[in-house]
Amino acid sequence: MKLFLFGIFFFLYSFSYTQISVNDSLLGVYHSSSQPDTNRLKAIHELAWKYCRNNPDSAMLLAKMELELAELTHQKKHEANAFNTMGVASMNAGNSSMALEYHFKTLKIRQDLGDKKGIGVSYNNLGAIYKSQANYPKALENILKSLKIKQEIGDKKSIGNCYGNLGTIYNDLNNFEKALEYALKDLKIKQEIGDEKGLGICYNMIGGVYANHSDFVKAKEYFVKALSQNEKLGDKRGMQASYDAIGATYQNQNDYPNALKYYLKGLQVIRGIGNKKYMILSYLGLGSIYNKMGDYTKAILYSDSSLLLSKELEDIDNQLRAYQNLSEIYSKTGNYKEAFKNHVKFTALTDTIYNAENSRQLGDLKTQFEVEKKEAELKIIAQAQQAINAQQQQKHKTIIYAGAAILLIVVMFSVFLYNRFRITKKQKKVIEQQKILVDKAYESLHEKNKEVMDSIYYASRIQKALIPSDKYIASELKKHGK
Repeated sequence: MKLFLFGIFFFLYSFSYTQISVNDSLLGVYHSSSQPDTNRLKAIHELAWKYCRNNPDSAMLLAKMELELAELTHQKKHEANAFNTMGVASMNAGNSSMALEYHFKTLKIRQDLGDKKGIGVSYNNLGAIYKSQANYPKALENILKSLKIKQEIGDKKSIGNCYGNLGTIYNDLNNFEKALEYALKDLKIKQEIGDEKGLGICYNMIGGVYANHSDFVKAKEYFVKALSQNEKLGDKRGMQASYDAIGATYQNQNDYPNALKYYLKGLQVIRGIGNKKYMILSYLGLGSIYNKMGDYTKAILYSDSSLLLSKELEDIDNQLRAYQNLSEIYSKTGNYKEAFKNHVKFTALTDTIYNAENSRQLGDLKTQFEVEKKEAELKIIAQAQQAINAQQQQKHKTIIYAGAAILLIVVMFSVFLYNRFRITKKQKKVIEQQKILVDKAYESLHEKNKEVMDSIYYASRIQKALIPSDKYIASELKKHGK
């Protein structure tokens, strides 16, 4: 169970599902020509998205209806939405190649529109598909691109989801430390923003990391936390994942009664949802646990059910597990013919997978190197960007400080000029007052000087009147013969 336990959690983060309240009126809105085209497109999009997880065929049909109307009315945004829905539906139907094609179309339109948030979602979806194909360098590249955009636009919730997806990639690469590091980063963000639904997913994911590291006690602790969270929210898909995960940890601890209890709870929930992909896991778990408990009739029933669904969805990994279970069960019941038949099929599939696995393992070191190299390159770029940002911030600070200094000098100089103006104005007033005083003094002096001169002139006239002139004296002397 350890080998495939963690895989059930990744796609909880891979695509962004929305809880939508849907009724028959949505289809009525779409078919109503009196409604604006945007309303019709929104209605059919909601309806298609509602079926994406549980009924991908219906989702695909509805998305094609959305695409036709979007193309007819030249609404590129809704064309992108339709392709995105088709991509998610294709992935849920097990067709990863078709899913890639649709998501690349979505990405192209969103890039043309400059829809940064949508571009980030597309990169995340591409990363999820590449991860399912075990193309980890490509998965890492796209999820890191998504992370970069989410950080730029400040979408904290999506940043956490990207961390979670990075954790699943490193878990697949058996890098426990890195897987746990990113999972805990995701958990921290979920707690900070109060993302209740995200917490349930995150607890399941961390439990999966510990389970793949064979720490089943710690794994169960987180699975129980996830179950409590999902039950509180009524998240049936999350509840099913938690039930199966707890059942698997009990089975690995040889506690079969408790394992059976949780597997049955998980099956009950997933039947209500109707998702075949996750139903396979519940059937496999029940087939395995009934085999361990010696109830071979039920073990065959559930193993056969898992085999039929695995073939329908072309799920080779789970076909292998179903054949292995059936071979072991028939051998225990003495039905060696069926045991041999299932063992031959198991061996044939094992050889097919082994050859592919052998080739993959030969490239494991290269893959790990490329993954770490890619992350190192992005860290260097991020550090360089941080240095540039720091330099720009320092430059801005210098400009601000210089501007402040110049402003201060201008203010001080203005104050100085104002003070000089006030002093000059005072001095001018004093000078004007002094000039008035001088003028008054001059006038007073002039008056006094005039009075003196008038007195002198008057005395001179009197003197001239009283004293005979030289001519008169000479005349008188001449008369008297002197």
